[in-house]
Amino acid sequence: MRFGSRLQSFIRHLRGERNASEHTISAYVRDIVEFARLVRDSDERFNNWKSVDNDQARTFQMKLFEAGDCKRSQRRKISALRSFFRFLQKTGQNEANPFGRMPPMKVERPLPKVMNQSQIDQLLAAIPAYWKKAVLNGLAKTGEGADFASARDVALVEVIYSGGLRISEAIGLNRSDLDQLSGVAKVRGKGKKERFAMIGRWANEALTNYLKLCGERGWGRSMESPIFLNRFGERLTARSFQRNLKSYLIEGGLPPDFTPHKLRHSFATHLLDNGADLRSVQELLGHQNLSTTQIYTHVSAERMKNVYDKAHPRAHLRKGN
Repeated sequence: MRFGSRLQSFIRHLRGERNASEHTISAYVRDIVEFARLVRDSDERFNNWKSVDNDQARTFQMKLFEAGDCKRSQRRKISALRSFFRFLQKTGQNEANPFGRMPPMKVERPLPKVMNQSQIDQLLAAIPAYWKKAVLNGLAKTGEGADFASARDVALVEVIYSGGLRISEAIGLNRSDLDQLSGVAKVRGKGKKERFAMIGRWANEALTNYLKLCGERGWGRSMESPIFLNRFGERLTARSFQRNLKSYLIEGGLPPDFTPHKLRHSFATHLLDNGADLRSVQELLGHQNLSTTQIYTHVSAERMKNVYDKAHPRAHLRKGN
């Protein structure tokens, strides 16, 4: 595909200075080309960006709305055009940014899905059940290997749920990060920010069982060794655990769209359900802004409302009213 010179220079900027992925670059280009086609009735070789004005920017948003684009998609496309024209301004290729003064589009954040306590118990029971069947069906090479994988993944689920960890944070833990006596783990979160996560009694017991099996294999003796290991004694990957999780969900008869992050959502919601204050939950999750944590108050309130609607005899209007 041939692009105009200004769009080509923007692509070089994204690739070189911003180190953007090819997927991100393709998304930017696709949105910019869509503008050229919808509003300017042109193609990707269009290069007369100086003539684009505020009216055409608003027309683009209107056309996106008429085409049925969701608000999230509209916001992304407007943001791509805003970034493109900001680049043209900074490099002296354009005098104005017609998308610069467009008000930001508010998009309602969907409430995070959570697992209830019963479902978490089902998941934990499904892990050893799956590996027991794997041995019987010949899917696991050895019973010892199955026991190791089962103990590891039970411990991993317990740790994620106990501390509200992201999957990347959990598998990134080293032996030096864990203090089982105090029941805490040092976690490196987004932006390499460190925080302490709680390791409760159940998670601690699961870790003890798992680490014992590691010791029997001669693994994890160094304090810098990863805690969660694969069958080769190397750090477990998130993708590997997510693949296993799908099997556990099937085994436990649980919704297939549950992910490791749902355990983190559940951690926050269950704390709030049981009276924890919002600031404490914010610190435990490692959120920089309290507004990010507040989404869980809506989840908690929604669950309370559902309980009320089902249980209270006067929750609904009488028939005929």
